[in-house]
Amino acid sequence: MLSEFKWVALLSAFFIFINTFVWRYKTISDLMINEQIRDREVRLIGADGAQLGIVSSREAMRLAEEAGLDLVKIAPTAKPPVCKIVDYGKFKYEQVRKEKEARKKQRTIEIKEIRLSPNIDTNDLNTKINAARKFLTKGDKVKVTLRFRGREIAHMSNSKHILDDFAKELSDIAVMEKAPKVEGRSMTMFLTEKR
Repeated sequence: MLSEFKWVALLSAFFIFINTFVWRYKTISDLMINEQIRDREVRLIGADGAQLGIVSSREAMRLAEEAGLDLVKIAPTAKPPVCKIVDYGKFKYEQVRKEKEARKKQRTIEIKEIRLSPNIDTNDLNTKINAARKFLTKGDKVKVTLRFRGREIAHMSNSKHILDDFAKELSDIAVMEKAPKVEGRSMTMFLTEKR
């Protein structure tokens, strides 16, 4: 008869084994390999990339074992599922490398905001235009906001020329994506780089 301590040790070892197995299964679950493929028939692609046609899973497993490689399900939603005979480690490495390359080439476009007021001076406006030019050359979008405070809101229509002048100054490198539009106590306009 086992003592209480031995039972606890045995149970903890069992749970460690189960957790390890479940963890391993989860890491591979995105791509089923070898014995995990339980479909009756699969469309098989050979190690050299040649189509071997529709075969049973057992036949596909046998061909993979003969080649000394793994059978990997690469298209589980297809009818019948598509499997390929490859070295799983190398296949996984190639996939990770391709994803990294795709992330490197991907560029997120940010929206930079420039705030103006209706009584802005010419030099201040030129400074803001230069900042917008810098943002646009980096590939970002620019949101130009003309904010009104207090009694300035009564003269909103007279201040639209500020946004028009802003867009005109940047017309050599920028295109107006959205025309000036009133939103509450401000007027906004979006500019993007010319392509």
